[in-house]
Amino acid sequence: MAADYKQMEQNFREFYDFSGKTVVGVGAGGGPFTDLVCESKKLIVIDKDPTAIRQWEARIAAGGLKDRVDIVQADFCATSPRGDVVYFEFCLHEMDDPSQTLRHALTLAPEVLVFDHLPDSEWAFQGAEEDKVRRSTDALADFNCVRHQAFRSEQRFQTYQQLLDKVSPQGALALQRAERYRGVAEIAIPMTYGLSLLCGEPSRDVAAV
Repeated sequence: MAADYKQMEQNFREFYDFSGKTVVGVGAGGGPFTDLVCESKKLIVIDKDPTAIRQWEARIAAGGLKDRVDIVQADFCATSPRGDVVYFEFCLHEMDDPSQTLRHALTLAPEVLVFDHLPDSEWAFQGAEEDKVRRSTDALADFNCVRHQAFRSEQRFQTYQQLLDKVSPQGALALQRAERYRGVAEIAIPMTYGLSLLCGEPSRDVAAV
């Protein structure tokens, strides 16, 4: 059901290695790739969602990670932890101002790593997030991207109800778009996503925008 997380994890591992680094994880709410960031030397988790914070607290307690993981419940742009890399896991498109968010991230670490949907993703359309994804992708273009790679996968569901359960938090439009799959078995929705590594200053004077 849902995404092929093993494929996505392999994509990530071939693109970037957290080993030996202090990682500032933004919006890292205990998602499917938490093992990747937990391989770092030190992890600072920042999330304003109390539920996400509780998920991390439970993970730390269960995994003996207390000495390597710090948790901060706050809006990212109101924090100032330092690290080797700031990591956004499928959350940059959810930020109110992606450009401001990236500028702040580059004051905290020499590298910024973004793992997120791409604008041509059918899955982003299904989730009624295409405008958010386009906005965050446009913001990335204003910064010094030293490496980028795009990938393609699918979100799979055995039943229409499973799809509804997945997209219902996205609201009425996502549910309306899911209607086209009513009565369809073995649903497969194409998903494109990318990894982008930013380094240094913005590629043009976006600070004055």
